[in-house]
Amino acid sequence: MILKSINNPSDLRMLEREQLPALAEELRQFVIDSVSKTGGHLSSNLGTIELAIALHYVFNTPHDRLVWDVGHQSYPHKILTGRRDRMGTLRQLNGLSGFPRRSESQYDAFGTGHSSTSISAAMGMARAFQTKGEKHVAVAVIGDGAMTGGMAFEAMNNAGVYEDLPLVVILNDNDMSISPAVGALNRYLARLLSGNLYSATKKGIDSVLSIAPPLRKFARRLEDHAIGMVSHSNIFHDFGFHYFGPIDGHDLDALIPMMQNVRRLALEGGGPQFLHVVTRKGQGYELAEADPVLYHGPGKFNPQEGIQSVGGGKKTFTQVFGDWLCDMAEKDPLLVGITPAMREGSGLVEFEKRFPDRYYDVGIAEQHSVTFAAGLACEGMKPVVAIYSTFMQRAYDQLIHDVALQDLPILFALDRAGLVGADGATHAGAFDIPFLRCIPNMLVMTPADELECRDLLTTAYHQPHPSAVRYPRGSGIGTVPSKELRTVPFGKGEVRRKSCAAAGKRLAILAFGSLLYPALDVAELLDATVVNMRFVKPLDVELLKNLAQEHDFFVSVEDGAIQGGAGSACLEALNAMSIVKPLLQLGLPDEFIEHGDYGLLMAKCGLDVEGMIQSIVRRFPSLIVDPVSVGK
Repeated sequence: MILKSINNPSDLRMLEREQLPALAEELRQFVIDSVSKTGGHLSSNLGTIELAIALHYVFNTPHDRLVWDVGHQSYPHKILTGRRDRMGTLRQLNGLSGFPRRSESQYDAFGTGHSSTSISAAMGMARAFQTKGEKHVAVAVIGDGAMTGGMAFEAMNNAGVYEDLPLVVILNDNDMSISPAVGALNRYLARLLSGNLYSATKKGIDSVLSIAPPLRKFARRLEDHAIGMVSHSNIFHDFGFHYFGPIDGHDLDALIPMMQNVRRLALEGGGPQFLHVVTRKGQGYELAEADPVLYHGPGKFNPQEGIQSVGGGKKTFTQVFGDWLCDMAEKDPLLVGITPAMREGSGLVEFEKRFPDRYYDVGIAEQHSVTFAAGLACEGMKPVVAIYSTFMQRAYDQLIHDVALQDLPILFALDRAGLVGADGATHAGAFDIPFLRCIPNMLVMTPADELECRDLLTTAYHQPHPSAVRYPRGSGIGTVPSKELRTVPFGKGEVRRKSCAAAGKRLAILAFGSLLYPALDVAELLDATVVNMRFVKPLDVELLKNLAQEHDFFVSVEDGAIQGGAGSACLEALNAMSIVKPLLQLGLPDEFIEHGDYGLLMAKCGLDVEGMIQSIVRRFPSLIVDPVSVGK
């Protein structure tokens, strides 16, 4: 078992090249077995097995820096860098992250999770090496999907002017991001691939030379010192990079000598190098090869049987949105749906099938998606931008300058609001309420369940202003949405439970989003009034005023950052009315929340029923009427 002998890249570099294909097979099987037990990203990691081996075999990591763009394809890298025995803790509380993290290993040179950042980071490292007089190389591994992000080209534009920069960019081209790749860049890369791959040419030569071993050995030595079999003018060359490829990313005999060449050139002052590598998502696992989208981020599964579809069950919020989008598109021919490369994740698969002329996948380009929507809205179209809360952060300037400033009626469907469990801090939707509600003209809505999600989407769609409806990952309590396209009273909350407590002990819980239901459970034990606020902006100020006349204490509950969140909006409103009432804000604390089971994380943040009760009783001890019942 070769893999068991690899505890760090130094061990890997002790192997003979002839041993590496066997190591690749062991590593591939280990990744399949590990992910099947923990869940996680599979297709992308199976596509980078040979690439990870070659990188650590050739580059002097950790002194040469290795930056994995996005990082969801870094499991082989983690296994080869001393974390093999911890893969059973992947994406679990206090376990390994599903993405590179500087605090986790010296081999994780840069923390990633969002797209298109690797070239910028690696360029910064390369310039730091030069400033300090150190002889190292910085390597960015970026997928063809991530190359659609404008930041990648901003970095290349900057890097290309430094003629001696020790930077290597490796394009891992598999014709996909999560969904199949789109856009002109994808077509351009396809044209580059239309010629013969270097490895295909090499294999043909090998077959000819196999009858003359001494001649083949000489050719092997010559190959190791060659600059590259394919290097011609193209867009990357024109950016100032020395381009090599495309080569087969699963052929170690092609990868290793080419990487040795580009590393040598980078170290010798040859300037930024660009190596185009072609891989296949799901490589080596037939089921994942056949359906790389299904196996992109599976939960636990049996590797022999594969992922089994489970029928029935509650609809997810994403599915509710997808159904609503199709129904609204039937009613309104001006509706268009936009996604930045998240067709499956955001629930637009059916919409694309039924309304292909009104569906836009713009690639991993969140900034463009928002301003593109603004242009559509200027001409009378009704854009709906389906985007994860965490990715909305990447288009903040466009949201303010291009949408809100012009008061354009664009609906943002913010999926994955709140904590996202195993994906951790890089993907948590913790900050959307604070960063949205401070923008003039912006409307913000927080549905409590699936039924209300559909109704609030309809309500938001009909507003003549930019609006956002935020909803969590997965399912809610299982309410069944109406088949109609109903609206709710705009800007109005609703009282879901009234307190029977005597004066001086009345508590009102202001619930935003899906935490309404644990708040109702808390209210049963503390005899509190519970309000489903629904709107963060505009806030139902009149309802707050009326509650303040009858209640002595307030608690706000939200699954977002406390600082500047919905509770802060309530405090501001009470203050503006000169109402002085104590208000306890419950939400996500001022820290990045680690990956782990969603329920465990919410309990850790004090946002389960027990945690809420403890916080409320600690802040307002006079509320306790029956300590025994509260303790239960």
